[in-house]
Amino acid sequence: MSEVDAKAPQENPLTNILVNVIVPVLVLSHMSKDPALQEKLGESVRAWHVGPGMAIIIALAFPILYGIWFFIKHKKTNFFSLMGLGSVLLTGGLTLYLWNADGTIKPLAAQLFGIKEASIPLMLGIAIFISHWTRTPLLNTFLYSSQVFDIKRIEKEVAIHNVQEQYSKLLFSSTIIFALSFLVSTVMNYFLALHFLGHIDTQASDALILYNKGIAKLTGWGFAVIGLPILVILFIVMMRLVKGLRKLTGLETEQVLLPR
Repeated sequence: MSEVDAKAPQENPLTNILVNVIVPVLVLSHMSKDPALQEKLGESVRAWHVGPGMAIIIALAFPILYGIWFFIKHKKTNFFSLMGLGSVLLTGGLTLYLWNADGTIKPLAAQLFGIKEASIPLMLGIAIFISHWTRTPLLNTFLYSSQVFDIKRIEKEVAIHNVQEQYSKLLFSSTIIFALSFLVSTVMNYFLALHFLGHIDTQASDALILYNKGIAKLTGWGFAVIGLPILVILFIVMMRLVKGLRKLTGLETEQVLLPR
């Protein structure tokens, strides 16, 4: 990484994921209900029930507007905004396909939604792995950030100790472990979708209501069942990275990490 890259302003990855992925998913999960169908099935209608078409437009607005703002500020494309757009289009498009006007849903809805849920972390894991060979590795965005690590000092010590090869291997192995963590999320996402949606009779008159309730549960439990293991793996990778950098450079932890 060059000195220019190290000093480049970076956005908080948690903010990126929140605005570009989590909020749009919540919008689609809770705002996609059709008021007319809700009344027909005797279910309560809320002010935020705007139908699947309008919910997709609202959900798309978050990654689009954030992506435009990011591009104006940084003069480059925001990866998370592109991922958010892809997620919204996948979820929204699948929703429009699966829902029937009479309140039933298409066969294999659980399997198709599970594949959709699994595809997002799978694509992210692949992107993290491939990005290792680009100028902006996603490991740097999530973990090895110049906002957390004193990269300029670390790379200076790496050069002094002549351990560039070991340094590259450490970053590559960290990238592999980090990318593999999303494969765990891929598998868990798929089977979690089957758990909450697989029991629904797709041809029942209230199938759509049960489908919506299942997605709401899936969204809530997903953060706990999937998010927690990912955070644990992130912590392990972070500690492994710090330990490896200390060994290579002779720096203490307080010197490897920037003061908070």
